[in-house]
Amino acid sequence: MDDFVCDKLNEWRLSELIDTFKDEGIDSESLYELKDEHIDKLIPKMGPNLKFKRRLNLLKKEQNTNQRMHHVPPQGQQEGEEATGMTEVLPTTSDTGKRKLDPLCESSKGQPAVKRKRDTNSVKETRILHSVKSTMGNVLAKLNNQEDTNLNMFLKTKIKNLEIEKKELVGVFGKTGAGKTSLINAVIGEKNLLPSGRGKACTSAMIKVEANKRNEKYEAEIEFISPEEWEDELGSLLHTIEQVIPESHNNDECDIDDTDARDKLTAVYGEEWTEKSCEQLMEPKYFREIPEFLSSTQKSLPSKSAKDLSESIMKYTRNGTKDKQKEKGWYWPIVKSVTVRVPNNNLLQHVTLVDLPGNGDRNKSRDTMWKEIVGNCSAVWVVTEMNRPVAEKEPWEILREISSQLGNGGECRHIHFICTKSDDMDDLHEYNKADAQDLILKTNQETKAIVNEELNKETKLKKHFSDECLQVFTVSSKDFFRGEYLSPENTEIPRLQEFLQNLNDCQSETSNYVSGAHGILSLIHGANSRRDDGGNEDVCVTLENNLSFQIESIKHEMNYIKAQFEKCLQEGVERSKSSCEDILESALNPKRKSGCRGFHKQLKKAVENGGICKPKKGKEINLNMKLTSSLTDSIDEEFRNTFPNEGKSGPFKGVINKFTLDTEGLKQKYEELELQLVFLKSEEDRLKTDMRKDIRKQKKIVYRSLTKTVEEAMQNCYKKAAVFTGEGTLQNMRDTIGEHVHASKNTMFEDAKNNMMKLLQDLMEEVLGRLEKTMKESIELSLRTDEHSLLDVSSELKKVQKLYNELRKSS
Repeated sequence: MDDFVCDKLNEWRLSELIDTFKDEGIDSESLYELKDEHIDKLIPKMGPNLKFKRRLNLLKKEQNTNQRMHHVPPQGQQEGEEATGMTEVLPTTSDTGKRKLDPLCESSKGQPAVKRKRDTNSVKETRILHSVKSTMGNVLAKLNNQEDTNLNMFLKTKIKNLEIEKKELVGVFGKTGAGKTSLINAVIGEKNLLPSGRGKACTSAMIKVEANKRNEKYEAEIEFISPEEWEDELGSLLHTIEQVIPESHNNDECDIDDTDARDKLTAVYGEEWTEKSCEQLMEPKYFREIPEFLSSTQKSLPSKSAKDLSESIMKYTRNGTKDKQKEKGWYWPIVKSVTVRVPNNNLLQHVTLVDLPGNGDRNKSRDTMWKEIVGNCSAVWVVTEMNRPVAEKEPWEILREISSQLGNGGECRHIHFICTKSDDMDDLHEYNKADAQDLILKTNQETKAIVNEELNKETKLKKHFSDECLQVFTVSSKDFFRGEYLSPENTEIPRLQEFLQNLNDCQSETSNYVSGAHGILSLIHGANSRRDDGGNEDVCVTLENNLSFQIESIKHEMNYIKAQFEKCLQEGVERSKSSCEDILESALNPKRKSGCRGFHKQLKKAVENGGICKPKKGKEINLNMKLTSSLTDSIDEEFRNTFPNEGKSGPFKGVINKFTLDTEGLKQKYEELELQLVFLKSEEDRLKTDMRKDIRKQKKIVYRSLTKTVEEAMQNCYKKAAVFTGEGTLQNMRDTIGEHVHASKNTMFEDAKNNMMKLLQDLMEEVLGRLEKTMKESIELSLRTDEHSLLDVSSELKKVQKLYNELRKSS
């Protein structure tokens, strides 16, 4: 019997079976081969027998998911059947233009090299991670039974901090009908998960798709906006409808707002809303099906299958079908978000896919969540239909509007422009399968060339992202499942699956945990064998000198960065002062074919909403971002170089990554302290990893501070402008805003610069302080403390050392 089986039996609380399994020679390989008849002989008692069978079935499912996640057999093909065309060399669908295919996706055998490696190693990594976590859980339990000394408390904190949940967000944008739902279903291998094709998708609720790590069910959690928010929105919707008069129906903006308001009210109330007041529409009888809405709690919807879940979330994510549009009880207007959890799905272990509205939402709580998610996205998929990827304005407008929120103001490292329905051609049935595939692949290449050419023109996008971040995909979700014209590989769904698998980065999570555990056990074991021969103090002094030198080097680089920021921002302040009134003039007097009636309404909404208007269709109006544009332009390049989302250099132009106490160089001279030095090296690596993540979050606050300061400075004038009504309202609003900007420009932009510099200084001091304090504490407790751990972890260290070496060798 090996460690894996032993750990599993302990984890499943079946430790009484260890001797039996040891006697029968059950190892990790034979464990997966056990059949019911074998188990019945091994475990005659009914209780443990049933418990073991259930646990083993779950473990087998997890292993099967690892092995087949990258390939879902086409409809009609059974598991185990040979997928024709999977290993042959197929016509290329490589990008043309400046960007090339991700090297991870190139393979002479039609399969990505990294994918083959992951298929081989995924089970091994899972086994190693489970085993080390089990070991550290036992060590923590033993430490809890010891006296709470400084060293003991330090060690317990370090063990608990090993377990940090990591989530990567992938935002999916695209208009209704572009194929977002089918794309998500195909990529995660769940054909019937998200509802599509029945009813019109709503554009307000965000749909998050993630792994269910709690049980084996398909689950959904519905989060509603608050009753107070809905009551406010009800008043606004009813007012919008009342304001529409027959003559104004020639105006597109009025038509869109009126239709939107009627759609929302009809969805929730059917036709009853037409004769009710706002107060009556808030009566509890309308929400009997969803008492969670009135109590401001989340509604849980467990299901046994993906199809059942799809049916149950329909009324929370989509409008009714044509024959049911006047039925009440379609609750999407009051839904904030829907979280869908999928069992046994390795691609979603550390990744959440989020179907997002294009430009946020008029509802404040939904918009706040939208901004938070967009800023936290590691990757963005912009989805459009294959037949008009460049002519379709909406995806390109989305990219332009959110580029700064994703780049310097966010964490995004990948933008994928995904053209869907690549097999949607009228005359494909006239060709045999091989010719049809050739035709599709040729069209795919042409489309990629066109889209890449257009991406190269997007100067605003290029300010925040390099060519390597931008990739184009041409996919067929439908043909991925049915295999009518394309092999699975040529649908490009496997490329996106491979991307998610790499984003999951399970090996990295395993490596970080195992490395940290190895360091902690080394420290405990070293504390037991420590000798007081003067070597400890020599090493301490050397390490402290190294630490001081490193801190001074980082401080020097930070001061240089701060000076560069100051210079760029001052130039931005001067440009803002001289150009802000011209910028404001163009924003307040846009050239519009339909006259000023629609803009009058939009500007009114903007001043009522702090300078921002999110129309149902068309571009967002954001006066604060317009006014801050010269400031952000001045800092964008320096900011991206200092806090890159992509690449390996890391924040502050790489100085955090370069930080080292040079413990490796001390091991040969002080062999008796090797274990303590191993711990300090793992502590240093873990600290740098954590700090990179934290700095990435903090830098968003620094970047957004420019717009935030200007926004705060503009609030009083917005409030004054919002008061105007009747004839001359539009001009009065324009004059009020213009006069305020003219009077404030000499202080407003200077304040924005000073606030950013203050936040930057605070961040630098926090980074330096944390580095110095954490490493000093680690040096003191590992080398200078008089405490000696009485905990014998020699066997645990030997076991984890073996797994640590195995993991390093495989990677």
